[in-house]
This record gives sequence, structure tokens and C-alpha cells, in this order.
Amino acid sequence: MARRENPEINAGSMADIAFLLLIFFLVTTTMDVDSGISKKLAEKPPADYDPPKIKEKNLFQISINRNNELFVDGDVMELKDLKAAATKFIDNGGGIGNPVNGVPGKACDYCAGDKSETSSDHPNKAIISIESDRATEYGTYVTVQNELLGAYSDLRNKLCQKKYGMSFSELEKSYIDSGRKDESLKSKIVDIKSSYPQIITDLDPTGTK
Repeated sequence: MARRENPEINAGSMADIAFLLLIFFLVTTTMDVDSGISKKLAEKPPADYDPPKIKEKNLFQISINRNNELFVDGDVMELKDLKAAATKFIDNGGGIGNPVNGVPGKACDYCAGDKSETSSDHPNKAIISIESDRATEYGTYVTVQNELLGAYSDLRNKLCQKKYGMSFSELEKSYIDSGRKDESLKSKIVDIKSSYPQIITDLDPTGTK
């Protein structure tokens, strides 16, 4: 009796299926991305630059130690309270602002703060300083920055709503939708940004890794 040959398995279709599965997993798999902050770095000042004298009350000093503990003006603060504290400091309006284009500074007529004599004079004088330890976790540093940017965002949205009937976020979107060609919208954006300029400085990290 003749021996029956076992039929060969066609592996060509298996390779096609494996390739399709590979494509499927590449398309549907989500990739972890690093968190970060969108921030424009300050330009290096000239060699003969004479820094202005800063009153202590116009400085909001934040320190993050190696244990990720937060200190504001030397006192311990919970991260959840940072945004409100920064907002109160920026919007205090307790004095006269910086001169603008040669025009003498004046009191903030749009600030809704306490106007305390022991806090910032004006939003364009309110400086937020951040000092971290080299062992501070990056996630903690990013969260602190986000809380501070959130304070500025809330203040800008509130003022923009009061002056132009829309939030600052909506104003920026309208300007982008116009192809960045609407000069009227652009001037409004400049107005709101100059009313609450983001003045955040980063000091050199302390400690050793």
C-alpha cells in the first residue's frame, strides 16, 4: 500500500496575519510621554546690566526641599493652597506699579486683592521666585509650576471676561482662528498679558544629588 504524504502547511497566510497584528498593536498602543512645561526662557542680560532693587514685599519666595516639602516665604504650605496664595499675592495691588513707556506708574485699578501694605504693590512688580533642591522630584517641580501658571490664567480670564466679555482662553482661540491677523484681538491679548505679566524666576538648585 502506498504511503500517504502529509500535506504541508502553508505558512504564507500566517506571516500575513502576524504582520497585520503587529500593525494593529502599533496603531492602538498608547505611549507614555514625559511631562513638561511650556515656558520661554529669559534672555541673558548684558555684562553691564544693573538689576533693579526689589522690595521684599514684592517677592513671593517658594522653596522645595529634597523631601518635596513646600515652603512659601519660609512657612510650610500644602501644595493645594499654593494657587490661592499666589493669586492673592499677584492681585494684591497695594501700591504703585512700574513706569510703562515713560509714563509714571500708578495704582492697580483692576486688582481685586486686599491692597495690603505688606504684600505686592502691583502685578507688574509681583515677582515669584522658585528654589528647589537637586534631589527634588521633577513631578513636584512641574506641579508647582502648573499651580503658579494656573493662578495667572485665572486672573487673566477674570479680567478679560470683565473687560471684553470673554475669557482670555476664548480670546486667544479667536485670535488663532483669525489666522493671527485680527489686530483688534491682538491688542486685547497684549492688554491682558501686560496687566498680569508672568514674572516667575528659577534660582539655581541647592544641595547635592
